[in-house]
Amino acid sequence: MTAADTPLVLVTGLRAADSARVASALLDRPGTVLIHHDVTRLGEGVVVRTLRRRRAGVVVEETTAVELAHGCVSCTLRLDLLPLLRELGRRRDVTRIALHLDPALEPEHLCWAIANVVLDDEPEGAPEVAGDFVDVTGVLAVIDGATWLDDVTGGDDLADRALAATPDDDRSLAQVALGQVAFADAVLLAGGPLDAWTSARLHAVLDRLVAGVPRAQTAVGPERLLAAIPRDSRRGRLSTAFDPLLPGEPPLGEDVGVGLVRYSAGRPFHPGRLHEALDVLLEGVVCSRGRLWLASQHDRAVWLESAGQGLRVGDAGPWLATLPDHPDAWRDVAPQRRVAAALRWDARYGDRHTELVVLSHRQPAVAVIAALEAALLTDEELAAGPDDWRTLPDPFGTWHEDPCEASTPVDDRTGATTEPDREERSR
Repeated sequence: MTAADTPLVLVTGLRAADSARVASALLDRPGTVLIHHDVTRLGEGVVVRTLRRRRAGVVVEETTAVELAHGCVSCTLRLDLLPLLRELGRRRDVTRIALHLDPALEPEHLCWAIANVVLDDEPEGAPEVAGDFVDVTGVLAVIDGATWLDDVTGGDDLADRALAATPDDDRSLAQVALGQVAFADAVLLAGGPLDAWTSARLHAVLDRLVAGVPRAQTAVGPERLLAAIPRDSRRGRLSTAFDPLLPGEPPLGEDVGVGLVRYSAGRPFHPGRLHEALDVLLEGVVCSRGRLWLASQHDRAVWLESAGQGLRVGDAGPWLATLPDHPDAWRDVAPQRRVAAALRWDARYGDRHTELVVLSHRQPAVAVIAALEAALLTDEELAAGPDDWRTLPDPFGTWHEDPCEASTPVDDRTGATTEPDREERSR
């Protein structure tokens, strides 16, 4: 962050009323401007934007109906929100910007746009992005402690809860709800007191999903949570497919039936058997994520992530073993990835490997591991070599629709999937 950057706080959550209360509390700090885009009419090409700030002890509100040529989330960001962030970031009387996100707006997508989308009316020869003027200092996720775990382990879509941005928005509730929390720098719990069992399971999941991330009841207030965010928190930093799969040193033991299953393998998966085995990740599992070595796609890593009863698989880029021995080819490889690859380097296969982490709340670890082990190449198949592996029938390579459903790409912000080479499936 430079001296010219204006601090930006994002407040996200499925329940708009709860996140709105948290966001409104941020107005108590002088110089804060609160922005909210209501996208419930996005399908009609209209977004309602509200700006609020406190003047002389009174909250002043300005509401504008923004008409868009194309009713989509990307247009909302590119044509209105991102230019607005630049405008407010330039103003000396604005000392902080807070964004109260509509449930349909994902914080990671927004942070990608802030850092990467070039503003349309840039000065000649000087491309600008909103990130040149604002700096994400915290993402706050607000969850309903009584319902969140059911939401992230169920099979509902956003449309089932009247939260979809547009009629063709087929994102799952679990995908969005998990993404909000997984990307957060702090978590606030709303709702009334929980029974002991529900509370224990909720905290066991959060301990493992966002280890090291501060959390408290909403009554504590957002300012105290922002102050408690660790210095090394992500603060809008985008994840990649080769980031550590267990950040924050989460507990590895099981608690009230909740536990992390870590799986690794030094030989590739048979594509057909793996496709069948993945059903084990769609029942009794909160989420899973990891890198796969698929025999039929020998030179490229495959990224997998699941949320509740939905799963997606996509291209994560080349293995380091395939890169030419030239400095330019290695320039963009993160040092952390180089070290991890060196520690597991195989004389024949290089850094190719499988590493998967599964957060389970009902699925036994032995069932997950057994299903994955059965999908690996046998000794005979392994001995046949990469040329034969590439001829194996590959459901992931064709990105078929039955029983999988094709998804509409939003962007390639995470580096975890290369759109649109992605498959989604659900129960």
